[in-house]
Amino acid sequence: MSRSVLYSSSPLLASKTPVWRSKLIVAGIALAFAGLAGRAAYVQVIGNDFFQRQGQVRFARTLELPANRGRILDRNGLLLATSVVAPSIWAIPEDVDANRSQLGELARLLEMPLAELNKKLADEDKTFVWIKRQVDEPIAQKIHALGLKGIYQRKEYKRQYPEGETAAHVVGFTNVEDRGQEGIELAFNKELAGKPGSRKVIKDRLGRVVEDVGEQVPPLEGKDIQLSLDSKVQFFAYQKLRDAVIARKAKAGSVVVLDTITGEVLALANYPSYVPNKRQNLTGEQLRNRAITDTFEPGSTMKPITVAMALEAGRVKPQTLIETGPGRFSLGGFTISDTHNYGTLTVEGVIQKSSNVGALKIAQKMSPHEMWDTYTALGYGQKPQIQFPGAVTGRLRPWKTWRPVEQATMSYGYGLSASLFQMAHSYTALAHDGQIIPVTMLKSSEPAAGVKVFSADNARAVRKMLQMAAAPGGTGPLAQTVGYSVGGKSGTAHKQVGKGYASNKYRAWFTGMAPIENPRIIVAVMIDEPSDGKYFGGVAAAPVFSEVVQQTLRMMGVQPDMRVKPQIVYTPVEESF
Repeated sequence: MSRSVLYSSSPLLASKTPVWRSKLIVAGIALAFAGLAGRAAYVQVIGNDFFQRQGQVRFARTLELPANRGRILDRNGLLLATSVVAPSIWAIPEDVDANRSQLGELARLLEMPLAELNKKLADEDKTFVWIKRQVDEPIAQKIHALGLKGIYQRKEYKRQYPEGETAAHVVGFTNVEDRGQEGIELAFNKELAGKPGSRKVIKDRLGRVVEDVGEQVPPLEGKDIQLSLDSKVQFFAYQKLRDAVIARKAKAGSVVVLDTITGEVLALANYPSYVPNKRQNLTGEQLRNRAITDTFEPGSTMKPITVAMALEAGRVKPQTLIETGPGRFSLGGFTISDTHNYGTLTVEGVIQKSSNVGALKIAQKMSPHEMWDTYTALGYGQKPQIQFPGAVTGRLRPWKTWRPVEQATMSYGYGLSASLFQMAHSYTALAHDGQIIPVTMLKSSEPAAGVKVFSADNARAVRKMLQMAAAPGGTGPLAQTVGYSVGGKSGTAHKQVGKGYASNKYRAWFTGMAPIENPRIIVAVMIDEPSDGKYFGGVAAAPVFSEVVQQTLRMMGVQPDMRVKPQIVYTPVEESF
């Protein structure tokens, strides 16, 4: 039997609610809504700027869109440096959800110990940690296929250097942030780097992108840089230099090849070298661009410069007789010697036989000021004006401080210092009919405008002497090559040790040009500390000159100016140093 309830008979339900109570409740609700409305107004209108800033700080992010770095090309358009996509792997440690087997596979793909990977992921308070920067694209795809939670990838670029160690000292390299650190990569970093773009996004508290906000700014790609370098000439020069350094059991070596018409650097090689993509455990010996950064006393390679300035000053002529007997000369308490007593020589003979006594007697016909002016005009004691980092000035003291013995020793290459690059550059005045021309690392098709230092007749006269020096009876017959006439000067200098000179350490040089009547290239070679007993420039450096000249002229399509004959091996005259 159902039981009915009479609500009206319940004293609790039948009691009347006071009016003030309902009004209080309604007023409370209205006040709450008013508070919410006020707060909303404050957030949306009055304090909007503050909350917008706080929101942006906490959740809005501007992501950088990396620009693709420009390429470095040789004069023929062959790649010397280029960028490839290389994703970087990162993680949010607290989000990583993977078992030991999965982490082991990730470590294997990244070629890193599992313990190192675990260490990177150990700190769960971090919301971002790099696992490995710039991995190869196929590896990145395999990592993505693992589907590991909390492991992410960021698109980046990595540099590749197809020519490897051959052109390393010219091209240089970038760091992991894709900024140039050495060579052309550093010298033209601004042009190569371009300008990164940007993308504004909203991220959640776990760092995940929720949505894009605002307009995306696309990156401005870097510009390509085309060098004057010929990668084929560079490769051959490096190869022959490396072989010579190894054969002579030398410490190091350098080669510079210049175009005598445009002033372009066709090759600049050093050994030892390095592979730009594998820079672990590198030493300064490998990284140093010796041809530009290292200075030496050039020895007898300075004698043609001494003769050229004497000819220009009108103090001697090519057939002027110079007495060099008995093969030694005392000056200021020092004795300057030749390797032999050559007796009376013509000025041409002084260069051919490389007589120190003859060179100093020619220098004595000029004032220190005259010599200093010419050295300066040829670029000695000044930083080379070239688009390349690290070029040094060398040493050339003010002429007023020269003592007579110092003027004498400078005539045959002691008492001043220069880089191999400076030496090669100064010889453009002899090859370019008396005009020294600017040099460049960038491709140029226009003839260079030179500055006159010597007359064309005097430059040609010295070229004839260089041809004699590189012929039988001179100090550099091993510089002879098949099909092309050559001229050049060998040099051998004791290495400085502290304030003195080492008796058993030498630097061997050979600097010259070809074809001799109308020079097309200048080649300068330096071998540092040959230790197999063959340390004269005419033996250690001249053969490298010969091989580089022949191959370079052939690659350039220069017609032979001599009847092609089998090369004859000559015994060089020992040079004085």
